[in-house]
This record gives sequence, C-alpha cells and structure tokens, in this order.
Amino acid sequence: MTKVKGEVHFSEAYFKSDIPVRNRHSFAGNPTFAYDRIAVPVEDLADATTSRKGTNHPHHLSGRDMARSLRKERRMNGELSAACEEDTESQLKHCTGTRNACKLCTPLGACLAFRGIEGSVPFLHGSQGCSTYIRRYLISHFREPMDIASSNFHEESAIFGGSSIFQQGVRNVVRQYQPTFVGVATTCLAETIGEDMPGILRDLRAASPDLPPIVQVSTASYRGTHIDGFHAAVRSTVEQLAGGDGAKDRINLLPGMLSPADLRHLKEILGDFGLAGTMLPDYSESMDGGTWSDYEPIQAGGTPLEEIRRMGAARATIELGSVLSPAQSGGVALEEKFGVPLTRLPLPFGLQATDGLFDVLERLSGRPMPSKHVSERARLLDAYVDGHKYIFGKRVIVYGEEDFVIGMTGFLQEIGLDPVLCASGGRSGRFEAALRAHVTDLPGSTAVREGYDFAEIAESSPGLAPDLFVGSSKGYNIARKLGVPIIRVGFPIHDRIGGQRVLHVGYRGAQQLFDGIVNTTMDQKQNNSEVGYAYL
Repeated sequence: MTKVKGEVHFSEAYFKSDIPVRNRHSFAGNPTFAYDRIAVPVEDLADATTSRKGTNHPHHLSGRDMARSLRKERRMNGELSAACEEDTESQLKHCTGTRNACKLCTPLGACLAFRGIEGSVPFLHGSQGCSTYIRRYLISHFREPMDIASSNFHEESAIFGGSSIFQQGVRNVVRQYQPTFVGVATTCLAETIGEDMPGILRDLRAASPDLPPIVQVSTASYRGTHIDGFHAAVRSTVEQLAGGDGAKDRINLLPGMLSPADLRHLKEILGDFGLAGTMLPDYSESMDGGTWSDYEPIQAGGTPLEEIRRMGAARATIELGSVLSPAQSGGVALEEKFGVPLTRLPLPFGLQATDGLFDVLERLSGRPMPSKHVSERARLLDAYVDGHKYIFGKRVIVYGEEDFVIGMTGFLQEIGLDPVLCASGGRSGRFEAALRAHVTDLPGSTAVREGYDFAEIAESSPGLAPDLFVGSSKGYNIARKLGVPIIRVGFPIHDRIGGQRVLHVGYRGAQQLFDGIVNTTMDQKQNNSEVGYAYL
C-alpha cells in the first residue's frame, strides 16, 4: 500500500497475504485497516481488488470514497441493510486517524533538545529518510544548518536488528565530527522491531570505552508528539548525566520548546536577578548564530556538560509547562533523585504569566524586580490601554502544541480577544483542565480540542466566524480560505524569515506580540475599506 497525494493504492497481494495488519479498529463488527483517515472493512478491500478489475471504477480512491462505494455495491446486491449502512456511516465519521496533523514526529523534538547541548550531534537509530525529513523541517524554520546522523536501516537491519550498523555509525560520527556528546533517539522502525538500546549501548561502550557520553531516548513517532520527544530527551539527559556534587548556588531552568530569542531573553532575566542558572536545553546560539568564515561541523553554543552534571546540586528547578506528567518531567526526575525543589509554571506569555515568573525569581534571588523590567511592564500596560479598542472582542482560533496554546490563550484573553477554538494535536488528556485552570475566565463556550488535526480545524472554522488565527504557518491555508489574517507564532514558521527570532516570553515578548496583533487587525480593516484611510 502506498499513499500518493491523498489517495490510497491497494495491492491485491497485500490483502491476501498473511502479514498481520496493524492498527485495526472495529468497523461494523469487522476488522478494519486504519490508515490516515481511512476506515474500510478489510474483507471488502480484498474483494475490491479482484471484483472491480475490468470495471469503470478507478483503481484508487480516497479511503472514505472507497468505503462508500463498496457499501453501495453491497447494498445493491442485498448484502447490506439500510440500517446497517446508516450505522456504518456513523462510525465512518468517527474513524480513527489523522489528516494533516497538528503535531510533528517525536524524534524531531528529541533532536532539537539534543542540539541544545554543547558539542552535541543528534543521532537517529532508524532509516536515513527520518533524519533527512527532520533536518529539512528544522532548517526551514531556524535557517541554520543542522546535521543529524543516522544508522541508515536497510532491509537486513529491519529483520535481524541494527546493532552492528548503529555501533559503526556512532564510531564514524565520533571520528568525523569529534563531538563531546551524542544524543541518540530511536525511530518508528527501531521501536517496532524492539531494539534493545540499553544492551546495544553497553556492548558499544565495552568495545569502545573512549567514546564521549551517549544519552539514549525512546521516541517512536506513533507514540506522542514532537513535544513529547523534546521532554523525553531532556529527562533522559538529566537521568543519565546529572549528579549531586557541587555548590548549591545555581538555578535549573527547563524552558521547554521555545524560540532561540525566548531562551536568550530568559537567560537575560536570570542574569538581571543575579542568578546563576543552568538552562537545559539551550539552543539560543546553536540554532540562531552568526555567519562563519569557515564551516563549523558542530555549531557553537549549548548547555555545557559540566553544568548538566551539577544540576542535582542546584538550589531549585523552574520548569515551564502545564501538561507534563511526572514521568515526562526532567524537574520531577531531579526532585526525586536529588531532592532539588521544583516549581512548575505555565509558559510566561503575557503580563500575568510573566508576573508569576518574576514573583518566583524575586523569592529565589531575594531581590526586587530590576528597574529595566519594571519599565517594560509599565510600557506594556500603557500599550494595552492604547490598543485595546482596536482588538476587543475579536474572535480568535489558536492552535499548536498543548503548553503553547495554554500560554498563548492566557495572553489573548488578557488583551481582550475572544478565543473560540483552542486546538492541539497532542493527546495528554490534561489539556482542557490545564487550560481552564490557567485561564480562569475562559468562556464555557470556547471549544477546547486535543487530538485535533488541521482538517478538523478547517471543518470547524467557518461556523466559528474567526477574525484571527494565531499559530504556526501550517494554519495559513485555512486562514487564507476564510480571508482572515494569521499571526505566526511558535513552531514551525516556514513561509516567513525570522521564526527563530519571534519573542514570546516576558513583558518584552508580550509587547511585541500585542503590537503585531493590533497592527495586523488594523491592516486587515484598512485593506478592506472601500475608501481607504491613512490616519487613525
């Protein structure tokens, strides 16, 4: 079976083979093959590949059209009652799968997190296509080169395991790049065949004891999102490298997946409070650096290994995020293993959430808010007053990963916008509860959806009559069809330059976001005016 431009080609040999079909679900009492947005009885598909030969039917249809066509044939032949057809159609509307996912693959997040460690080379244990796709996706957003090594699975590896090619691949990477750290993430193929990565790494270290530190994380793409992979890489790094030796004079900051501009600003804020901090990961320079006179195989920047090894001796850990489970949290790992006190905060988007972060920093440092930030806060409040009348009551759809949507919705509600749909492709099971706990005045009428894809966002949007979209560039086509503007934030931003420099956090980030939203709204009104105007 292959997928081409939204269509599905079914092979007669595939359905007649004894190969077990994965991801089967109940469909009118029969096993089904679920792929993308397809839910079709397997027995019907097997019949279709033979009985439809020589007819005028196309040999490839979308999954839903094929299902309807087959049901129609069965009903005409007296094999399917009207009641059964109605029940089948109802189940088809709720079939499992995703069309144009509002999330990205798990190893992508792990690779970005590993790239935020000094001297690191991310390494994927799987096929070469995985590393190529992730490199392209990250480079298109950050506009920076990024090498990702791969063990390059082939047919033999998929059957007998990839231990030998993995070990050889790691040695090659160490010889050619000379990294001080290798972050290994497994892909779907390695996970599906059940590679024993701890055992493989033990064998590798025994055979090559001079290798740099290697951290391994399990990141099958059919389990979780890119954010899950990101947090899993952070937790694995903490578990496998952090120690409790050293003076208790530092603060751990686990920021989550933010822009390089956000990371730089968070470090600036810590420094303004006089706090020495270890940020993990820190790709503020490695994924947004300057020009080179000579090629650099490994970009400068990242969290030093020496600081990671001392994270267990920190005074406190601040972890940003609202939906992390204890099993995903690097902060929980440090607290359980070393007793480092953990403070969990939502992403500091907007005035109120930033106030919460500054309250914690004032307590930890024993200092009042620095005057620079007092002034930024005052200017932000003044801007809210100036621009409120232009955006109050505007209806907005916000989408992206769960923590990002929670933080952004709080900011949008704070400035007077009306979030009508908050959607995420994540499936933490904690999204709506965390969102409503953070945004206590969010209307009950606001639709909050997890496990949502962009096809579902497109289907829901016209009836919600939005004035604005807020999220990644992947929502552009939906916004364009509706004729409403889009505020590009988060990840990915592939149709504009500077996605890595979008500032979201702190009073300064809120100021930039607020100005952008107000000006975009005014620009839309100005462009739609019949007479035009040049003065407000």
